[in-house]
Amino acid sequence: MRANTSPTGLALLLILAGLLLSFTSITAAFTTDEPIWRYLIAGGCLVQFLGWFAHGGRNGGGR
Repeated sequence: MRANTSPTGLALLLILAGLLLSFTSITAAFTTDEPIWRYLIAGGCLVQFLGWFAHGGRNGGGR
């Protein structure tokens, strides 16, 4: 049996939301001088990590 390699559902939502937040925050960090963007970049990366972690856990990890 072959595992589904594409994220779906909540995992896909988390991955895309984290990616969007990270890219937007990186762009804003380069154009403004506000330190809050650093925290939003880290938050976006964390959300994306959680999405990939949820996807891997549902598919049995590295098996």
